[in-house]
Amino acid sequence: MVYPYFFVLLAAILWGTTGTAQTFLDKDVSSISVATIRSAIGGGLLLVIVVLLRKISFRTWSWKWTLLAAASIALFQGLFFTSIRLTGVALGTVVTIGSAPMFAGVIEWLLWKTRPTKVWGIATIMTITGCILLFINNEDGAIHIGGIGLAICAGVSFAVYTNMSKKLMAQQEALPAVAMTFSICALLLLPFSISSGFSWLAVTSNLWTMLFMGVMCTSIAYLLFLSGLQKINSSSAVTLSLAEPLTAAMLGVLLVGEHLSFTSWCGVAMLLGGIVVLTFAGRKNSTNEKIKA
Repeated sequence: MVYPYFFVLLAAILWGTTGTAQTFLDKDVSSISVATIRSAIGGGLLLVIVVLLRKISFRTWSWKWTLLAAASIALFQGLFFTSIRLTGVALGTVVTIGSAPMFAGVIEWLLWKTRPTKVWGIATIMTITGCILLFINNEDGAIHIGGIGLAICAGVSFAVYTNMSKKLMAQQEALPAVAMTFSICALLLLPFSISSGFSWLAVTSNLWTMLFMGVMCTSIAYLLFLSGLQKINSSSAVTLSLAEPLTAAMLGVLLVGEHLSFTSWCGVAMLLGGIVVLTFAGRKNSTNEKIKA
């Protein structure tokens, strides 16, 4: 089956629009506040829907995996946003998103005894190499070691979120899973964002931007991601998420008027090649790569 891979790819493409969307926000808006509101809208909207449709039972809910998934995705957002402020968007994104597939494969192997396939290894090497080439910076500049460390921790957090969500999806449907995870995520982030306030939401452009990020980049994107995750392993899903920086780069060229160097275009080709390899070759092995319940 190819469709689970395309679901994850579509999710990554939607995540890739986040950077462009944030350009419509006021520059002084706190990144943690954005993450909080985005999670609250994305999770809260779906939570209302699942409650009205009676698709959730709080008494029998899988709280363990939900809390672990919510904590890891909340930690990911805090670490990632902090890292890019210290290292810059390009370097922070490369280290975070580029390191996540490796950590996802290791976690999957150590915790669930699911050994990564050769196809996954080849595709991951291609996509990580492409990601580095896409955002390579030829300018000399100091590298913030602390920021790099935070970016690596963010990569670990996203890998943990994917693995915890995989376990959650073995017991729950995607719709209530996203609703519960991101509603709890918003509550976890709230204490860290409340000091900066939310008065900026009164500005129409900020409000519409957050609605887009909450509904499209969170509700729909993570529904697609978890729906695909049900059928493929965690390591493959995280590798496919590297379509996110690719989308961001392409939007920069098409909408913002940015220009890519020859090296960056080589990175684009490597990224696309890795995604194609994983999608069309990896699908043959997906049925044998299920996590033990």
